[in-house]
Amino acid sequence: MKNQRDGIKAVNQDFKRFDQVTKNQLYHLSESAGPEAFDDEFSIKTIDMAAMLSGDQQAIQSFALELGAAMEEIGFVILTGHGIDTSLYETAEAKIKAFFETTSKEQRTPYLATRHGSVNQGYFPIKTTTVIHPDLVEGWVFCRRAFNMKQDDNFDERRFWPGLGYEPFFRQLCLAQETLVLPIMQSILRYLGCDAHSYDQKLTQPLFGFRLNYYPPLEANDLVTGAGRMLGHEDVDLFTLLPSQDLEGLQVLNRANMKWIRLNAPKGSVVLNTGDYLQRISNDRLPSTTHRVSLPANQRDYSKPRISFPMAIYVREHEMLEVLPGLGEAKYPPISAIEFHTKTTSKYYGDDYAVKADPNLEL
Repeated sequence: MKNQRDGIKAVNQDFKRFDQVTKNQLYHLSESAGPEAFDDEFSIKTIDMAAMLSGDQQAIQSFALELGAAMEEIGFVILTGHGIDTSLYETAEAKIKAFFETTSKEQRTPYLATRHGSVNQGYFPIKTTTVIHPDLVEGWVFCRRAFNMKQDDNFDERRFWPGLGYEPFFRQLCLAQETLVLPIMQSILRYLGCDAHSYDQKLTQPLFGFRLNYYPPLEANDLVTGAGRMLGHEDVDLFTLLPSQDLEGLQVLNRANMKWIRLNAPKGSVVLNTGDYLQRISNDRLPSTTHRVSLPANQRDYSKPRISFPMAIYVREHEMLEVLPGLGEAKYPPISAIEFHTKTTSKYYGDDYAVKADPNLEL
């Protein structure tokens, strides 16, 4: 395993043995010190969900075709008309900023991330998101068990949260975004010509990883090391929901020309991207798309913190990931979600992270 110093100079193919789907693209994990190629011509597609969510049958089919085509081409799409109260997103940014800026190191230490089921859950101090690259970000991953979804009077939020009052708000936000999961998955399945409802049961009250990201203001001693805000990577999930951000930095790799696309989504929209689970079950039809968080183009923005809160959608750990019917000869054998997930993410956490299925864990 390369250490973080080596990781700054590494390319993704150095870690190919961990991948559970085919990834032939070649890119540096960190931003290159020299000039990089950017694609200023390609525009990430924006799709309005409103008519589809209203139940109009023609709109449902049209949305599926638009969404699927965009996911097949680039793996990213911008969603508007999603029906989520965008004031939740504005409040979330303020709460996340306060969350990281007002809790002490002593308050955070008991919550250092550990694997529970498939997912490494808890607090990631700066430069510890992965063992292969010193990302300039602090993160905190909460899965379903960190929220009082059953309204249990005995639920103790202090097991997961370093302060009181955060859990109710972020539970509300996660439940709001959860309403998009089935319509999106059904649309993807329609596009692939599969039974649109074949994942309904698996994604009712789905497993998710909700990550709070705090990118602190950039300091000169960090910049000279060559470390970036978040290394180039592909998500290990079905798909990810990411509310748009005020401070730019998200970049998407266009595999057609191996140039980076600067993604600046309109305020209140939700960015959607494919992950490894979806590439596996679609038999490579919908590839997991490479992206990264870059330094701001305008150096005046270096002094500003960046906030993001992606929500990764999974299936439960005991579920089998199998190539969907009708997509040709299967390139991949069935595999349990936990084995697939932890084998892949061993690249970030070390070889010992990979495990077999344990159906008794509640995530």
